[in-house]
Amino acid sequence: MPLEMRENCERCESGLDWSAEAFICSYECTFCRDCSDGMNHICPNCGGELLRRPRCAQREVA
Repeated sequence: MPLEMRENCERCESGLDWSAEAFICSYECTFCRDCSDGMNHICPNCGGELLRRPRCAQREVA
């Protein structure tokens, strides 16, 4: 089962739409790039590493 991203950064509460650069830990804690950088990519909730959210390539509709 894939991880579920949150719609807002858990630290600054900024919106994270599908195209935003975001980071997530294995407990689904979600942070924007600026907050993740400021925390050295370590989740303050669980101590886990924050990894960049995977993104799907956009497909052009013909």
